[in-house]
Amino acid sequence: MKVIPIYASAGITGFESPAAEYLQQSLNLDEILIDHPSATLIVQAKGDSMQGVGIFDGDILVVDRHLTVKNLDVVVACFNGEFVCKILDVNNRILLSANSDNEPVPITSNEMFTLEGVVSKSIRCHCPSNIFS
Repeated sequence: MKVIPIYASAGITGFESPAAEYLQQSLNLDEILIDHPSATLIVQAKGDSMQGVGIFDGDILVVDRHLTVKNLDVVVACFNGEFVCKILDVNNRILLSANSDNEPVPITSNEMFTLEGVVSKSIRCHCPSNIFS
């Protein structure tokens, strides 16, 4: 894929013609988005519990299983048989939402909990995609 880089700053009503200084360079989205290909999952976010960190319903999440989870990382986990995207409070063993409408959820010894990976990137599609249909 070839790309014509166009840079526009917020608040500017116009920008220079893309043909003014035509520069063609190759672009590989895998190189930009995926650091560890053999340890990466691509999943789709559902719901509004992570809006406070910029993850919205329908966003695509790049989940890296190679990364070591740190306190308050955004993660994808399997919690009691359901896949969830939450902020993981490692120190207190709590799943936190980034939406004040949702209560923190403690991870007790009675819970089934499996960490799937750290969300390293998220992608927002502005036109509907049927890739996850």
